Formats: sequence, structure tokens, C-alpha cells
Amino acid sequence: MKKYLQTIFHGFEIKLKPMVLVLILPFLIMNADAQTKERKWNLGLLGGFSVYAGDLGNSMTDFTFDALRQNPLGGITVSRYLNRSFDFVVMGTTGSWGFYKQGVTIFKGNMLHGNLHLKYKLNNGYMISEDSRVAPYIFGGVGFSDLTGERINNSQDYPIVGGIGLRLRINDVLNVNYQATFGYMSTAHNNPQSLPYKIPTGNDQFMLHTLGINFNLGAGKDEDKDGIADKRDKCTGTPKGVKVDVNGCPFDTDGDGVMDFEDKCANQSGSVITKGCPDTDKDGLADLDDQCPNEAGTAEFNGCPDADGDGIIDKKDKCPNVKGTLVFDGCPDRDGDGIRDEEDLCPDVKGVASFKGCPDADEDGIEDSKDMCPTLKGPVATNGCPDTDNDGVNDGIDKCPALAGSPQHSGCPDTDNDGVFDDIDKCLTIPGTATNNGCPELKKEVKQLFQKALQGIQFETGKAVIKPVSFSILDAIVKVMKDNSTYKLLIGGHTDDVGDDEMNMTLSQDRSASVSNYLISHGVDPLRVTATGYGETKPVDTNKTDKGRARNRRVEFEVEFLQ
Repeated sequence: MKKYLQTIFHGFEIKLKPMVLVLILPFLIMNADAQTKERKWNLGLLGGFSVYAGDLGNSMTDFTFDALRQNPLGGITVSRYLNRSFDFVVMGTTGSWGFYKQGVTIFKGNMLHGNLHLKYKLNNGYMISEDSRVAPYIFGGVGFSDLTGERINNSQDYPIVGGIGLRLRINDVLNVNYQATFGYMSTAHNNPQSLPYKIPTGNDQFMLHTLGINFNLGAGKDEDKDGIADKRDKCTGTPKGVKVDVNGCPFDTDGDGVMDFEDKCANQSGSVITKGCPDTDKDGLADLDDQCPNEAGTAEFNGCPDADGDGIIDKKDKCPNVKGTLVFDGCPDRDGDGIRDEEDLCPDVKGVASFKGCPDADEDGIEDSKDMCPTLKGPVATNGCPDTDNDGVNDGIDKCPALAGSPQHSGCPDTDNDGVFDDIDKCLTIPGTATNNGCPELKKEVKQLFQKALQGIQFETGKAVIKPVSFSILDAIVKVMKDNSTYKLLIGGHTDDVGDDEMNMTLSQDRSASVSNYLISHGVDPLRVTATGYGETKPVDTNKTDKGRARNRRVEFEVEFLQ
């Protein structure tokens, strides 16, 4: 160890040759930066003086020029960054060591010293900012000292060292460093060998006051290889080959926030969205790519607007504010009939061109609005309605649509030419009178016969058996039926309300059937006779009197005419 340190520091008092310093300093400066986790090594050159404290006295508090000038020293430090709080330091010095009292040299010799210590930095971000220009620190460690000279017990010692220091950052390259290193030796090494000085009995101590210049070594980490260390690089990740400023950021000539290497319009202020190019209408599309640079549009239409969203840009849209179709240059056709709305008289109903967009649903050549039967094909003569019998009366109002008739009588004919049209003629093929709904009038004697029959036809009480007194009337009716072949006789049986309703209904049916059977048995065609019982449901008088009840018990005859 002694040999190693002597080799390093031998002749240090005569200083390094100026030429060596001239060659070394530029190299150190070029490769130096603030010592951080990225620049872990630091080299320091130092000078100063040593002072003594021990059995002979204490010079640590004597700062007279005479005491200071007599123990000069020089040295070097190499430190390694561990983390933001700690550095590991190797320090070596060589110089004189001694004690002076009242101008008299008590003892003096040489001290070759080296130590290893751990430095705790107060500018670690907890107490003081890491970037602080002034950075105090404390340290502690162990050392080796080789002591030689007159009045010194020549020997080696392994002192415990500790102290304080202060670093002043000049720039990112240079630091000025003051340090006070206290050493506590394991024995006393002075040997005055004359009275009145006593023989040493305790342990010696020393203090090294040093002032040095420190250089931070190594190149800082530069991930993007732009020549600016990451610590100072405000734009890490710059693409390879891009020129950068002192902050490591690519140049932004037009100041629009887009770096020149990404700026498609480096001399025109733009935005990040448009990659540095201007966007006059603020639609997110650069003017150089915008076919409508003064009107906000969409990328889909190369920057041109489509106000109604119909897929046709406004400058080509004849109806720019109403959604339309390409066929009609952007104008609408709501009903999809191929006729643009502005020319369509019926824009909400699909129509045909011949009626200017209005419909003809039944395709009969008559517009629906003028067609009385818009869903049925018909001629113009009947206003678009069909006329099946071609009598000039449309089926919609023709009461006899299958028979040609008179327009004056709802399209119905007068088949029997009796002056009563078929729509009200109950006897279509038999001429009759209007007063009898187109049927022939019954002869007076027939009417009288039927009136006589109402009360003249008698039955046994509670039975359907015809009394003989009624036969003459029934025979007369047989003759009427045989003389009038077009007659169909409707026989109705009726009772009063005496007795059970159901029984009365049955009785009336049986009595009308008895009359029918009598007529048939006397030669009347069964198909020309119909018998119906009505019970007590159709009274012609009150049932509260004998007379009224007698009138309600009857057989009625009504004639229909066979066509």
C-alpha cells in the first residue's frame, strides 16, 4: 500500500508539469457533466494544508499564516456515484505534517495519506434540490497514513476519518470543492526528543483543509443520440438525424408547436392536427389538402361541406339545405317517384310524370284526386268508376250494376215496363202499379174475401181443427188461387195472450198449417202456399177485452207474386 501511494504521489509538491495539464484539462472538460446516475465518475485535483493536534498542542484552531504555510499538501480524489444520496470516494494526499509553537518548529515530517470514505450528499432532493449550485455534504471512512521525517516515529497508521465539505458548481463541467478531513490515529507519532517537551503518551490527530477543482467524467446518457444528454434533453426520443437545439428539441421554425422534421409546412404556422400546415376553415384538414379551404367541411369530401348530409357537397348541391339524391343534383324526391319535389304536385305520394307526380292507383288514366273510384279502373264518362252494364251509371252508384238501366233511376231498368223501376219493383216481371210497389193490385172481391177470412175461419177451442162453418170461405180462397196462377199465398196464424206463450205459438202454427193443408187438399199447388204461426206476438187489438182478444185470434192471408 505504501509503495502504491508513493508511486502515485511521489514528487507531488513540485506540481504537475504545465504541458500535462494543458493536454489533460480539455479532455476532462469535454467529457464532464454533473455527476449523476448517468455520469457516475468524478476526478478532483486538490491542494491545501494539514494541521496537528495531540500531546504537544492543538493547531486545529490556529489559522495564522505562519502555521498554515508550513504544512502544504496536494492530492487527488476519484469518486463514484451510488445514488442521489451517496457517493463512494477514494482520496490521496501527500505533503508535510508538523507542529509549530511561537514560531518554533517542534517537529516536522512527511505524511503520505489515503482514505476510502462514503459521502452523504445533502443535495439529494430530500433536503436540498439535486440541481442546487451549492451542495454541502458529510462523510466518514477509514484511511492509511505513512509518516516519515525528523522527530517523528516513522511508521504507518490506519486512522478513522470523517468530515464535512461543500461543493460549488461552476457549470456542468467544473466544480470547486472545499473539504475538511479529520483523522484520528491509533497512536502518537511525534518524537520531540528534547525538553521541555514531554514524551507523547496519547493518540495524534490531524486535519486536512483542501480546496480543489473537480471534473465530472463520462458522457451522459443520450438515448436518442442527438448529442444532448438525456438530463438536459427536453425532447427525448427525437428521430435519428434530426437537427436539435440546445434543449435537444427539433427546430420549430414557424413556432406552431410542430417540429420541422414533422412539419409539412415548416414556414407556415399550422397545428399538430394538420401536421404544421394552416387550416383556414378550422375543419381539421390542411389547406393544401382542402378543396374548400374557406369553408369548414369533412375529410370524406376533401374539406368541402355537405350541410344536409346527403353525400353531395354544397357547391354541387342544387338544394344544399335539404337532403336529396345524386340523380336530382342533391334535391329531394320524398315519395321516390322519380320526380323532384319542387316539380311534384304530390311530393308525399308516389305518382306518375303524366300527372306531375300525382298518383293514378288504378291506372285508368284518371288522376286519383279526380277519380271517384281511385282503386277501380273505369272510363272518363263515369269519372273513373267501372260501369259493368255500360248504362252510363258507374257501379259505385248503380243500384243495378249488372243490368243496363236508366241514369235517371240509379242505373236500374223497368223490366216489366210498368213504370216502376226494378230497384223498387217487388214484381219485376209482372206489370203492376206504383202504389203497390210494382205489383198488380188485388181485386176488390179478393181483398174483401181475405178481410172476411180474418174472423170467418173458426177453430175448435184450443185446437187446430177447422169448424165446418169456415169451409165456404176456404173454398172461395181455393178458387182465387186457381184463377190467379201468379199468386203465392202467405198464411199467418195468430192467438190472443190467454194461456202459455209456447202453447199459443204451437197452436197458431198448427192452425195455419190446417188452413194450408185444406187448400192443398182442394187442388192448390203446395209450392204456392206458406204457413207460419206467430202466436200472440202480433196483436191487432188489446187482449184485455173479449172483443180485443177475439180480433187477435185470426188467420191472415197475404199475396206475393211469382216472377
